[in-house]
Amino acid sequence: MPDLDFQIERAEALPFAATPTIAFKLRVSNSPEPQAIHSVFLRIQIQIDSTRRRYTPAEQERMRDLFGDPDRWSQTLRTMLWTHAVVVVPGFQGSTVADIPVACTFDFNAAATKYFSALDDGELPLIFLFSGTVFYEDESGTMQIAPISWEKETKFRLPVRTWREMMDHYYPNTAWLTLRKDVLDRLNQYKTRCGIPTWEQTLERALDAVEELAKP
Repeated sequence: MPDLDFQIERAEALPFAATPTIAFKLRVSNSPEPQAIHSVFLRIQIQIDSTRRRYTPAEQERMRDLFGDPDRWSQTLRTMLWTHAVVVVPGFQGSTVADIPVACTFDFNAAATKYFSALDDGELPLIFLFSGTVFYEDESGTMQIAPISWEKETKFRLPVRTWREMMDHYYPNTAWLTLRKDVLDRLNQYKTRCGIPTWEQTLERALDAVEELAKP
C-alpha cells in the first residue's frame, strides 16, 4: 500500500487569475518509490496557526476585533480555519509536484482577511491537513484504491509580503467593504442629496463631519 508524504515547497501569487489566488507548490512523495501511482484525489484543509508567531503592539491593536484585548490572548488566540481545497494529482512514481490554488478574498468581514491585513511583515504560520484517496497498482499490476487519513499534515510559513503583493496587484491602492443594504441606501441618499460625485468623497465628507462634531 502506498505511504504518501506531503510538503509545501513554496508559494507564489498567480498574476492573471480571475480572482486573487495563491498557488502552493505541493511535493507528494510515495514509499516505495517504484510503485506506480495512477492518481491521487486530495481534500485539503488549511488552517492559520496564529499561536505560532509573535505580534508587535501595532499588530495586536489591529487584531482586537479578532482576539480581543492582548491580555486575554492566552485564552482567545487560537488556530483558525482558513479554507478548504480539492486537488487531483496525476500519475507519478517516486514523487511529483502539484499546485494547490487558493482564492483569497479582500472582504474585511472575513476573519482571514482581517488577520492577514493586520500583519506588518514576517510570515503566516499555516497547517495543511490532508485526506482523500490514492489509486495505485499492486505488485500484480491490478488497480487498487486506498484512503488517505487526516493524520497526514504539513506546515508552511507563508511570507506576508506574498499576500500583500498579490492584493496590491489586484487592488492597487484600494480596499473594499461589504455593507448592509439599508446602510448603503442611507449612504447613497446622502451622496445624492449633497451632490457628491464619488463614494470616496462621500465617506470623506461624512468622516469630516463626525470629526468636527467630536472636537471639544
